[in-house]
Amino acid sequence: MLELPDRKTHKGLRDRALLALLAGCGLRRQEVAGLHVEDIQQRDGRWCIVDLAGKGKRIRTVPMPSWAKAAVDDWLAAAGFSSGLVLGSVNRGGRITGQGMTSQSIYEVVDAYGKQLGASLAPHDVRRTFAKLAHKGRAPLEQIQISLGHASIQTTERYLGVTQDLTGAPCDHLGIRASAK
Repeated sequence: MLELPDRKTHKGLRDRALLALLAGCGLRRQEVAGLHVEDIQQRDGRWCIVDLAGKGKRIRTVPMPSWAKAAVDDWLAAAGFSSGLVLGSVNRGGRITGQGMTSQSIYEVVDAYGKQLGASLAPHDVRRTFAKLAHKGRAPLEQIQISLGHASIQTTERYLGVTQDLTGAPCDHLGIRASAK
């Protein structure tokens, strides 16, 4: 999906940045809509979205993969934005007409690319995909929870469809050997 937007157009650059933020950071569409250039900062040697106020006004810092940062940088350079909202509106003629996008317009962008893939796709599906790919890549469950801004680990488990696996139980991985007597 990240390769679908045409990087030769303003709309394509904007859409690629939008999709990269959803897929690479697991943001909600409201969080992407309200993201400011100033929110993207380096922390501990990596790019992050800092002090992001999510659902329930919970504040978190979200690490950003280098490919997502590059997509955002490409868009910002083309748009000429150095502060304020990251995303912007692009008219049918391909001209950038201002900063900011609504949550609904973000939904429509994701929906359009989903249709190109032959799927019904919403921004929250991309957020769940972020969580599932991170889990498949062996990211710790609590780190996925923090990135997503979930108050409860149970919410993260529901996203992932995780259930207890008694054949590979955590107690089998403790590395402790004691006699059974």
